[in-house]
Amino acid sequence: MTGVILENVHVDFPIYSARRSLRKSLFERATGGLIAREGKHHDHVVIKALTGISLTLQEGDRLGLVGHNGAGKSTLLKVIAGIYEPTAGKVLARGRITPMFDAMPGLDVEDTGYENIVTAGLLFGLTREEIDRKIPEIEEFSELGEYLALPVRTYSSGMVTRLSFALATSLEPGILLMDETIGTGDARFAERAARRMNDFISRSRILVLASHSDEIVKSICNKAALMKSGSLVAIGPVDEILDRYHVG
Repeated sequence: MTGVILENVHVDFPIYSARRSLRKSLFERATGGLIAREGKHHDHVVIKALTGISLTLQEGDRLGLVGHNGAGKSTLLKVIAGIYEPTAGKVLARGRITPMFDAMPGLDVEDTGYENIVTAGLLFGLTREEIDRKIPEIEEFSELGEYLALPVRTYSSGMVTRLSFALATSLEPGILLMDETIGTGDARFAERAARRMNDFISRSRILVLASHSDEIVKSICNKAALMKSGSLVAIGPVDEILDRYHVG
């Protein structure tokens, strides 16, 4: 059974090199997680990116994370993905995690498109046999043809996007973690990509989406969580949470 459980999760980022002038600037202008002074002489700067997050997700949950920039949405996604280790608390995840923060992790511009497909597939936990079975689908959707045998440094930015998107959405998502949306290139490709992304999301067992778009959250998610300064303020029906977000 696929599931995600967070128990009283805290994430702190110590700023070891902060000078006094920088600390003063940070305290005056900070809009993200809470910034604290610690140590005997209060001379250590610590950003408290997440504070006491407890959350349980089960199969079928489509959770939208909302909140202002710096509220902790992206940090929470990266904790669930295993990119950040919590300073305190526990994170338990059952099922394959598919993070879509960077559509194609491990991209090497000196390698060919085919070589990057293999590398990224291995990073996502696929076997070489599974990757080989997906290559024809990636070839067809990306429409890159013979360019897949050339180094990625020869690609335009739109071609890189096509390859990245075709690869990422060929996976079986399991626990799908998304930060906003991934660019999809020209208008004709964007239309095809939108259909493919909708299918990709529908195949996921659990979705956690960080977004600033009410429309996207309403169309995709069946619950929402409001975050502020690294804390989980409320979780519940999408409309209620969005109303609370905009009022507050």
